Amino acid sequence: MLVDIPDVGVILGVFASFIGGLAAVIIYNKVKPRLISESENAKILTERLQYYENLLIDMKIRLDSLEITPEPQEIPQAQIPKQKEQKIQQEDPIVVKEEKPKERIQNMQYGNATDHVLRLITEKPMTSRDIQVTIGRTREHTSRMLKKLFEDGLVERDMSTKPFTYKITEKGLTRIGVVKMVSAQ
Repeated sequence: MLVDIPDVGVILGVFASFIGGLAAVIIYNKVKPRLISESENAKILTERLQYYENLLIDMKIRLDSLEITPEPQEIPQAQIPKQKEQKIQQEDPIVVKEEKPKERIQNMQYGNATDHVLRLITEKPMTSRDIQVTIGRTREHTSRMLKKLFEDGLVERDMSTKPFTYKITEKGLTRIGVVKMVSAQ
């Protein structure tokens, strides 16, 4: 049986293709672990960034809730009775600062909670998350309360922002006893 030997060009072409494929497989196996580790690093960094972003959001909400709470007012000297003033002068110069316990609203009635929420949003519009953190209730409870206030017409819902922001209406202001003064012209 006779076998025809193909041209040298065909043999070199097949051999070059084989070597090229072999080189591509070797390079792919060298680069593949680096590609996987880079994607894993990117995933880890993204998760870490998301974690810190959530922390910043929570801190912003807490700071906003602290800005909303009224500052304690000092009693003018004229209102302190003379006897107490003398006792204060007789005591040691060491002043002990009493810490006021943190205000919690966990066990309030529904009416008290709604009035408190209405007072919170008289200052500036707030999101449901801001209100939730401030009053210390669950997300579901806060959402239900705000929905009811919206349906009753006590608050307005700004649907152009996500999450929605709520602000008080005139009806809500009359509910809590705050009446805006209208200047007569």
